[in-house]
Amino acid sequence: MTDPRPDDHATLERLAALAVQALDEARRLGATAAEASAHDQRGLDVNVRLGEVESVERTRDRGLAITVYVGQRKAQASTADLQPDSLRRTVEMACAIARHTGEDPANGLADPDRMAREPRDFDQWHPWAIEADEAIALAIEAEAAGREADPRIANSDGASVSTNAGLSVYANSHGFVGRERNTSHSISASLIAGRGDAMQGGYWYTSAIRPEDLEQAAAVGRKAAERTVARLDPRPAPTGEFPVLFVPEAARSLVAHLVGAVSGGALYRKASFLLGARGERLFPEWFRILERPHLPRGWRSGDFDADGVATRESALVEDGVLQRYVLGTYSARRLGMVSTGNAGGVHNLEVASNAEDFDAILKGMRRGLVVTELMGQGVNTVTGDYSRGAAGFWIEDGAIVHPVDELTIASNLREMFLAIEAVGADIDRRSATSVGSVLVGRMTVAGA
Repeated sequence: MTDPRPDDHATLERLAALAVQALDEARRLGATAAEASAHDQRGLDVNVRLGEVESVERTRDRGLAITVYVGQRKAQASTADLQPDSLRRTVEMACAIARHTGEDPANGLADPDRMAREPRDFDQWHPWAIEADEAIALAIEAEAAGREADPRIANSDGASVSTNAGLSVYANSHGFVGRERNTSHSISASLIAGRGDAMQGGYWYTSAIRPEDLEQAAAVGRKAAERTVARLDPRPAPTGEFPVLFVPEAARSLVAHLVGAVSGGALYRKASFLLGARGERLFPEWFRILERPHLPRGWRSGDFDADGVATRESALVEDGVLQRYVLGTYSARRLGMVSTGNAGGVHNLEVASNAEDFDAILKGMRRGLVVTELMGQGVNTVTGDYSRGAAGFWIEDGAIVHPVDELTIASNLREMFLAIEAVGADIDRRSATSVGSVLVGRMTVAGA
């Protein structure tokens, strides 16, 4: 982007001033409490296919949202127009609506003594000063490297380059004003191998907070080609109960199912298979998940959550035991508990490894399934029943023998969590959940 945001500090201060103005206006109009969030985000996304440009999109998104409380009545309004008159009308609308909403004893700001008071820099701000034509050239390079890597690559779904820079502010009538800034960048390629009914698709991507940490574009294309041709000529998998090894990209979904089940909204709605599970052993005794919100250059690092509550490092799972739930202020009050600093979601999660790399786990499996791709939404969050389409590779004598697709894997998440036998050292750090390959000792595989 031609504008690498050298004025980010000034922009943050303007956003902070607007948020405070909105809070002052809410107070003037009779709100007993209020909170406001403002953001300014910019991005560039380019997509190419077969060496030709398909799209170039520049994004700019600015806005402010105000939540007002009149006693325990609550209302929210937002605007993308940050001019004084528009802000005033937005606050007036929120205050007018609040007077006609029902009271909820759980409504209100977080306690003032829970506010974050020590702002820190987590090294998340690394804008990429890249022009559109440079981004296009990188995307073409990634796709070309993939198409040239193997003669079996017959087509392409394209390649993309994206960069985003975001500034945000959260403020409330406790006097708290929090500022955040972050960047993210990525390069991806998606290829097709084979012809006719024998075609298979595959992809690879790299993502980072710093552009210097991205893989080279050509390397992304070659990796995408390698993964694509590996899927050619799939054969049926047998039906039965077998160990299943989730590669890191697929293993992240298991962590997401856990987090969703122990999040406040699911719990107070009684829509979770883990109701009342705090303090219960859900995993093997060696298993651990740590939340690290203050990790330098972390994807979701931050001093405060969406309520302004100070974040802290803590275990979600320790010695296989669920230590706590994932709560914001509102859900905590609905459950008669206290916030865990997770309004807006979890921060950086790290799943501890207990095994060597992927190849070592594979050798120990002897016979089973490696899952590289999951399809469908077959997870019942109320019962924990799990049934999803999958693709990957079949294992015999501890080695990959052929690709498989069009199969289903099934179990129950409680059983799956307890059946985890290994978490590999092949940790994928391309998201806020860092986890290696995860071996579940037994699942039902429905193949041929």
